[in-house]
Amino acid sequence: MKPDAQGWLSGVRRVPSPNHDKRPARAAIDLLVIHGISLPPNEYGGDAIERFFTNALDHSEHPYFEQLKGVKVSSHFLVRRDGQVVQFVPCNKRAWHAGASTWGGRSRCNDFSIGIELEGSDFEPYTERQYDALARLTRYLKRAYPIRDIAGHSDIAPERKTDPGPFFDWDKFLLRLA
Repeated sequence: MKPDAQGWLSGVRRVPSPNHDKRPARAAIDLLVIHGISLPPNEYGGDAIERFFTNALDHSEHPYFEQLKGVKVSSHFLVRRDGQVVQFVPCNKRAWHAGASTWGGRSRCNDFSIGIELEGSDFEPYTERQYDALARLTRYLKRAYPIRDIAGHSDIAPERKTDPGPFFDWDKFLLRLA
């Protein structure tokens, strides 16, 4: 993997999202935020996440999707159950993944973080392929950017978020980074 001037990585599938903007001037990208997502909830393999992040989700397609009307979010990356990595936003831009959040005494984590979504839920383990792909991606990002910390969405927004959830094995992930 190698970034171009905007922060698009080579070797991953690109699905550009319009849901991003400029980072604040001189914002160091020093936090990696791990998320979990499935759309519809607890269902895997479709293209609903991609359509959601690109504002193309048909809200009449599933009852759950109705509550997502008007929501504009994105993440830099998605790691699918089979380990495929999809990039939605170049790393040099601010993706809209963290929402109201705080880390290390700083608020607005989107300003200084890269967001990685894992296709999954709070109710079952992530796959070995996902841990392998996440570790590879994380090692690369740590070489390319001054990332000091890795946190879950639940760590930066504990009052409102639970992901990546109780089945995310932090020890397994961190061992693969070594």
